[in-house]
Amino acid sequence: MEREQRVEVLAPAGGRDALTAAVFAGADAVYLGGPMFSARANAVNFTREELREAVGFARERGVKVHVTVNTLLRDGELPKALDLAAFLAELSVDAVLVQDMGLFALLRKAAPALPLHASTQMSVHAPAGARFLSALGAKRVVLARELSLAEIREISENSAIELEAFAHGALCMCLSGQCYLSAVLGGRSGSRGRCAQSCRLPFAAPGGTGHDLSLKDLSFLKDLPELAAAGVCSAKIEGRMKRPEYVAAATACCRAAADGAPIPPELLADLRAVFSRSGFTDGYLRGKRGREMFGTRTKEDALDASGAVFRRLHALYRGERQRVAVRMRFSGETGKAPVLCVSDGTRSVSVTGSAPLERAEKAPASAERIEEQLKKTGGTPYFAEQIAVETDGLCAVPAAVLNGLRRSALEALGEKRRTAEPVPFAVPTLAFPPHQTEKYALRARFQSAGQLPGFSRLRGLERVYLPLETDRKVLEALRDAGIPAALDLPRAFWGEEEAVRRRMRAFMDAGFDAFRCGGLDGLALCREVGARVYGGFSLNAMNTAALDFFETAGAADMELSAELSGAQAASLAGTLPRGALVYGRLPVMLTRNCPLANAPGGCRRCKTPGSLTDRLGVRFPVRCTRLDGRFLYAELFNSVPVDLLDLSVNGIDFGLLYFTVENAVETARVLECAENRRAAARNRTRGLFTNGVL
Repeated sequence: MEREQRVEVLAPAGGRDALTAAVFAGADAVYLGGPMFSARANAVNFTREELREAVGFARERGVKVHVTVNTLLRDGELPKALDLAAFLAELSVDAVLVQDMGLFALLRKAAPALPLHASTQMSVHAPAGARFLSALGAKRVVLARELSLAEIREISENSAIELEAFAHGALCMCLSGQCYLSAVLGGRSGSRGRCAQSCRLPFAAPGGTGHDLSLKDLSFLKDLPELAAAGVCSAKIEGRMKRPEYVAAATACCRAAADGAPIPPELLADLRAVFSRSGFTDGYLRGKRGREMFGTRTKEDALDASGAVFRRLHALYRGERQRVAVRMRFSGETGKAPVLCVSDGTRSVSVTGSAPLERAEKAPASAERIEEQLKKTGGTPYFAEQIAVETDGLCAVPAAVLNGLRRSALEALGEKRRTAEPVPFAVPTLAFPPHQTEKYALRARFQSAGQLPGFSRLRGLERVYLPLETDRKVLEALRDAGIPAALDLPRAFWGEEEAVRRRMRAFMDAGFDAFRCGGLDGLALCREVGARVYGGFSLNAMNTAALDFFETAGAADMELSAELSGAQAASLAGTLPRGALVYGRLPVMLTRNCPLANAPGGCRRCKTPGSLTDRLGVRFPVRCTRLDGRFLYAELFNSVPVDLLDLSVNGIDFGLLYFTVENAVETARVLECAENRRAAARNRTRGLFTNGVL
């Protein structure tokens, strides 16, 4: 669809100083976190009273405020999240960013008029997902950072939702919302705002740099018009945990580019000096992935940020930015108190002087002098675009009187601008029927058909999942043997939605109409083609409301988030059948830039799984997913498999065996252990089953 070409400058505000820096440097909108449930829990987030003040401060200056409530939530946290959202509705914030689909569904019922933005943590990267969220009532989707300009344009042309994209800031190695590395290594969930940035530690690929999970920061500021032309309405700057000088520099650069002005080279140099990781990259947006995208924060990078740099950047937000146009009308008549009316086009105020004007002894006040005095709005967010003066031509109007009227009128207008009508909010009920499990079944997901053991070993399984690239004859053989099979969709299919759709329809024509989905784009595509949906654990269903949402969305069942403990999983209510990962290496990262390609020779086209080695010598396997021979993404798997096969898993309808690097002999042995409730792996982990995550 056609998009407005002027792009919004959206800046981070990790605290009041950063908020001031963003607003005074020219942001059209800011995003910030409240007292809880922010994906940057370690940022300087805002208390409720600070939020109220921040919203008023920004609103007076015509700057929108987006508040992040964008972590995954447990059942016990939903009432607090709804209470926070009710407060945000009272403030009438301009948008609430959400990741958790349970919270999203509840907010749509509670406050239909509250603008919801789909966080980048929802991992949306294809038109189907954007259309799906638009139909659900999202106003905007924050796109995955890995998209190219052409892929963004495809989403824009095939959906009606607003698109927001990152234009500057840190790049995660992993697709946002799909990273479990911090959770697995330290019990701190990135999807719950607790990321420990484990990826910035040494992880070495053969021939790599030794930091093969660390990317340079993104910067596309100089080419911002191209983002707008691709359909992006809002250019987002990452950095809620960075200092105000960084925020001011990035915002000022983005402001200039959005206005069609050249960015001063010295400002770009200061932006790089204040924070970069061996420079910047535009590799994803340009579709030029590879070794040149990798980088780390070096000692030299840190030394570039001198005191002189910070002083120059501080000057960017030392004073008010006069951005709000007002019209003034002054009326003065001898013997009457003067009146000044001020309007911003929507709101108007009128103030009256404290004493009547006296007749001038010499020269009466001219309209020109009165107008010149009223124009002096320095130190405020306002500038006078039009001033009308009406006098009897006889009175004296002292400058002090004009200054007082102007000051009082602008303050009164500011008070009006700081407030807005609350958004109606009806707290939804959280009553769900208790979950009843009838039996416990086993399912197995295979990375390739070559991992399949003899069919006799598969007959005890409730269902087998195989990749979308599997030869149809394999599925027909399984069907003939009485073994239910479904196709596992790629978790990400950048720019390949139509290719995925064609393969799905071909399988459906052959009678295979069930698909396992690990992302919202895949779920949406299944809905569009009328396929049966089995939800994967990477859909991040962490609470009962999320299960209820996915059931409403058409999922036949759902694998629970791998970040839930056993006790948390067992406590979930609702009627949707649910499963848990009981064996297999958890994919701790999904990345579009394969870490094994960070070597002089580039892509290795691995025939056997490659690996990364951490600083302790531990190996983490890497496998690639392709479609029609084209690379889609690489996955980094945990060094050891989860193994719960010898444990009782309560409240779960099925256990998932998730095979990755195992051969057919090894999968057969694991299946035998699973049937006999016996542990299969010597080196194993209980995953997050025991303690869950922070």
